[in-house]
Amino acid sequence: MPVAAHATSDVELLPEPQLGDDGLHVQDWFLQSFLDIGEDLAEAQANGKGLVVVFEQSGCPYCREMHRVNLRDAAIVEQIRATFDVLQLDLRGSRAVTDTDGEELPERELARKWGVVFTPTLIFIPRDADPAGEPANTTAAAVMPGYFKPFHFASMFDYVATGAWRDRHFQDFITARAEKLREEGAEVEIWD
Repeated sequence: MPVAAHATSDVELLPEPQLGDDGLHVQDWFLQSFLDIGEDLAEAQANGKGLVVVFEQSGCPYCREMHRVNLRDAAIVEQIRATFDVLQLDLRGSRAVTDTDGEELPERELARKWGVVFTPTLIFIPRDADPAGEPANTTAAAVMPGYFKPFHFASMFDYVATGAWRDRHFQDFITARAEKLREEGAEVEIWD
């Protein structure tokens, strides 16, 4: 179920997200979790979905942009919710998280373990991943290191959800996707 490309004026916007007590933007559809990534992945997979782990931090202007632009677009949010559960973690946070290798550590140490150094960073674990005692990030289909504009952002979710990551480079995927949508008469904004 790919996200449709559309002109900016045609976007149905969801309400502006609020900030939580931790300074991170709140999305009521993000996963409420006991922070056991293996359990979260198993639950997502039981529902035919993958898991996206998103690292953010308080005061991050790129996180704010992701929430105020991309995650206010109703079509993008609908696509994400249909194909992924999303777990939000704090790059500097201290909540205990259990990785799929059984190691329990604070969010900030998990970020270091997984090599996350920038926010937002989204780690896409596909619906057929099997970490089998390894860290969850070793089974990632893709990593989005930073803010992507709406077309690229939505395309990355489709890239992983459709399994295209197995045999195509992301750049080839978005180029073909943009060409197909333009042939169908859609206005596609890639570089604005």
